[in-house]
This record gives sequence, structure tokens and C-alpha cells, in this order.
Amino acid sequence: MTYCVGLLLKAGMVLLSDTRTNAGLDNIATYRKMFTFEDPGERVIVILTAGSLSVTQTTIARLRESIDHPEIEGAQSIMAAQTMLEVAEIIGNTLASVREDIDHKMNAAKVSVSASMIVAGQRKGGAMRLFLIYPEGNFIEA
Repeated sequence: MTYCVGLLLKAGMVLLSDTRTNAGLDNIATYRKMFTFEDPGERVIVILTAGSLSVTQTTIARLRESIDHPEIEGAQSIMAAQTMLEVAEIIGNTLASVREDIDHKMNAAKVSVSASMIVAGQRKGGAMRLFLIYPEGNFIEA
């Protein structure tokens, strides 16, 4: 099981994530589950991931690709989003698309995959915002 926590306080935000991916008797594997995207002085976006690593890693890879290659047709960069709401929508849409693609491939093995994300951040001059993104891409705001 994966854990991540986001707290939105008057004084700021607290974001915590675990790193454990597997805890067998003799095998403990870890992987980073907190990702920071920043344009200093302009915006900071933090994504915490929980669930299937294949879904979360692919989602983060696609988000990074859109940042690094904005010329790709249909690319939507979280670093070019006008609002944090738009950031949450981009991440939600990407997560839902990836989950659907991988879930479809895993159906043959009768395995279902799922993942969720906490998205936190702030744009210059804007309020700090915190969202919980569900596997289907919809979200709620703290």
C-alpha cells in the first residue's frame, strides 16, 4: 500500500510521501513518489503519487515530455497552464488516459490497475492550491 499526505495550512503546505514499492520478507524496494516542477519566482507544482507504478511512472513521463517538447501535437504542459485549476485538469486527463491504456492491456491477465495523485502548487500572485486527483481523472480541492 502506498501513502501520501497533503496539508494546506494558512502558513503553507506540508507534503509527505512514502517510497516503498514492495515489502517482501527479504526484499524491500523503494521508488520516489514526490515530483517537483518549478520555475523559480513564477510557479511551483508538486505531484505525490500512489498506486500502480506503471501508471504513475508513465503519467509523470508524459507530463515531463509535454514540458520538454511543447511542439508535440496535443501536448499540454503544466508549466504553461494559466491556473492551478488548469494544472489539475491536465494532470487528471493524463492520469485517466494512461490508466485506461494500461488497464486495457492488463485485462488479458485479469489484472486491474489504478493510481491517484495529490497535486499542490502556486502560481506567482496566486493562492496555494491542493487537489486530490482520482484514477478516472476527476478531482476535488482542499
